[in-house]
Amino acid sequence: MTDQQYTISIAGENSLIVYFADKPTPTIAAHIAQTAQQLRDSIAQVLIDLVPSYGSLLVIYNPLQTDHYAVRAAIRQTLSNLTAHNRQTEGSLVSLPVYYGVEAGPDLQALADRAGLTTEQVISIHQQTEYRVYAIGFAPGFAYLGEVDPRIATPRLATPRPKVPRGAVAIADRQTAVYPAQSPGGWNLIGLCPKRMFDPHATPNMPIQVGDRVRFTAIDKQQFLDLGGEL
Repeated sequence: MTDQQYTISIAGENSLIVYFADKPTPTIAAHIAQTAQQLRDSIAQVLIDLVPSYGSLLVIYNPLQTDHYAVRAAIRQTLSNLTAHNRQTEGSLVSLPVYYGVEAGPDLQALADRAGLTTEQVISIHQQTEYRVYAIGFAPGFAYLGEVDPRIATPRLATPRPKVPRGAVAIADRQTAVYPAQSPGGWNLIGLCPKRMFDPHATPNMPIQVGDRVRFTAIDKQQFLDLGGEL
């Protein structure tokens, strides 16, 4: 990448932030993921954390071991080595099972009605897309996935629910996500995923990372329960 394709700014006394773009795209998400991985490999001994987002990467380092000049140089070196065709930009492909239906997704029927589709068509369209993990935030394991087919894109709810169950598969605008834990939420619920999106006792503690690709696969109610899902 050239200097014109990114900017590096001081974000704090021991952090720098790399801005790649204002709007997320699969290519930008891949570049962020690749940059993060290469920095983990090259300057792991001075890193405290890396926080990828839609169009940026926050690099937090140990100020007792290095300074922003050295870290900035390492970032520039990493970015200069990025190539559009590097296989690392592909990310891992993760399949997530979903029990779709009105029982599991209370907003599925209303979403279908607004779109002028049947619920079966909404479910089919949701599965057809390969989504890119643009960012992880809001809660540990909450991955923002894009982009949803415009036929089923829908605004957030006017009034958020006080409780959304763990595993709820949801849509808001052109993004989709799986709620990793019970929490308030204003996204449209269309199904339930039995797979844990965050487990503090597992290694790694999340099944997907920024830059990965995700596909959803329909399962029936019994399969959902057999995989540990709860209704």
